[in-house]
Amino acid sequence: MKRRRFTREFKLEILRDLEINTLAQVCREHNLVPNVVSRWKKEYENNPYQAFSGNGNLWKESAEIEKYKRLVGQLYAENEFLKKTLDTLQRRRAEERRLLK
Repeated sequence: MKRRRFTREFKLEILRDLEINTLAQVCREHNLVPNVVSRWKKEYENNPYQAFSGNGNLWKESAEIEKYKRLVGQLYAENEFLKKTLDTLQRRRAEERRLLK
């Protein structure tokens, strides 16, 4: 089973949610284990500035660039497909008009 990773912002959001709701409610809403949330809370209480610092390499800039390159490639392929489809439809429509006259 793959271990889930959570961002610092998500963990802080969970801790803010704990101020309003019970631990059980928060865990149910976010599909979390109470022990994990309790550990996050202790870690934050011990040192709020260093809590959840992680290794800082969860989302590298190069990974983001590669993601956008793939997206551009996908959009380019879709655009070319749509252009060809439009051209084919226009030719068929013109042929149908010519046959109807």
